[in-house]
Amino acid sequence: MPEQNLAVARSVKYFIVENVRSARRFLKRCDPSIEIASLSFSVLDEHSDAADVPSMLEPMSQGHDIAVISEAGCPAVADPGAMAVECALARGYDVMPLVGPSSILLSLMASGFNGQKFAFEGYLPHDSSARSHRLREMTSRIDRENQTQIFIETPYRNNRLIAELAKTLPGRLELCVCADLTGSSQSITRRPLSQWASATYDYSKIPAIFLLFHG
Repeated sequence: MPEQNLAVARSVKYFIVENVRSARRFLKRCDPSIEIASLSFSVLDEHSDAADVPSMLEPMSQGHDIAVISEAGCPAVADPGAMAVECALARGYDVMPLVGPSSILLSLMASGFNGQKFAFEGYLPHDSSARSHRLREMTSRIDRENQTQIFIETPYRNNRLIAELAKTLPGRLELCVCADLTGSSQSITRRPLSQWASATYDYSKIPAIFLLFHG
């Protein structure tokens, strides 16, 4: 952790988090001297209503700083914390992004794909028709614009997604799977979809980033 981040962790008393329990553990790892019981936590997750966010920022009206902690990845990037940032800016508060890992950029760095033109698609649609349409669009952008396509999936669906990509998209396209980035079981595997079709793998329940590009 950069020293600037640690200084923020030590000084801030109000936090917006996805999960209070893991946020408490994280802060204690940042500095064991932090008195967790003295801190205040508001939960902002995928189920939160945007209408509830203004009340979470109320301490700022009294001159207090608030920090956002994401469960994984980079706060406010493909993350509900973006609602807090939007609300803070609308109210004229200063926002300070802190240095930290972004699985999206780390995966792009590790893939060797085009890093000058890329798009992050987030989660693909669950509806089969919309999903097929999105995949065709992504393939078209790869071919026409030389643009790397980056996306994610709920971890328990990872294996199913890879099988679907190998079955429905041109085998010439290359898929790079970056799993558990910066974690103890990190793996980065890049191969054509034609090879993924017969490959043995198991990414079930492992956070992963998927990248598509031409070979």
